[in-house]
Amino acid sequence: MIQKIGVIGAGQMGNGIAHVCALSGFDVKLVDINEAQISRGLGVIEKNLDRQVSKGKISAELKAATMSRIKTSTDYNVFEDCDLVIEAASEDESIKKQIFAKLCPVLKPEAIVASNTSSISITRLGAATDRPAQFMGMHFMNPVPVMQLVELIRGIATSEETFATIREMTLKLNKQPVSAEDFPAFIVNRILLPMINEAVYTLYEGVGSVDAIDTAMKLGANHPMGPLELADFIGLDVCLAVMQVLHDGLADTKYRPCPLLVKYVEAGWLGRKTGRGFYDYTGEKPVPTR
Repeated sequence: MIQKIGVIGAGQMGNGIAHVCALSGFDVKLVDINEAQISRGLGVIEKNLDRQVSKGKISAELKAATMSRIKTSTDYNVFEDCDLVIEAASEDESIKKQIFAKLCPVLKPEAIVASNTSSISITRLGAATDRPAQFMGMHFMNPVPVMQLVELIRGIATSEETFATIREMTLKLNKQPVSAEDFPAFIVNRILLPMINEAVYTLYEGVGSVDAIDTAMKLGANHPMGPLELADFIGLDVCLAVMQVLHDGLADTKYRPCPLLVKYVEAGWLGRKTGRGFYDYTGEKPVPTR
């Protein structure tokens, strides 16, 4: 029975996961490397809850109760009484493994560990812990408070009991769980990221401008956001990391990251979070950069 949930990482995904867990009545411990990251994450949670209050989705009382359920720290020892800890650090296998090495010794034996990885092998991550049977993937979609889907991924060692417990808990978050096999990038990113990469190739080869490509896909395929706009929202570094996982893991040239995507990342143009990607976000409204 899951009651206390730990979340590692107060960034875009971590603060969203803490938000939905606390809103659903779970006690949450949110940990990051420093106080500045934590206070930034708490600020985002508060702003997103305020938005839900103003839209009439939740009451001001529920917002206050949600915030009061979130406790923060920079010390992993706060996880000692958690039933589940969800890792939501950056999409880097070595960083995730370092986190698990620090985390596992403080956990109670029956605690479950989940990773919010969007592409890395759950079997491999689970093997780096002291509890592969109690380890699985919980891939939330961004932005977490809004998106309904959670991909649940079993590693080769994940027990049925662990999977059933996490599936039940996902339903309590008012999210829709979908089971995915442990293949590179799972379901959503296996389909979505090659589409984004192809949009970058379309730009790279001069088939269309940024504006033409995004307008074409919004009006021609009824997508709510164009693929290049979506890439900027996700972060071009994250898009590149997922394409590299697909390319390395499946050894198929169709997953080769577009050289233009690589160039943008090398330039530090990572999308919205840096103020510039396929669009420039420094003015009143986003302007295409090519």
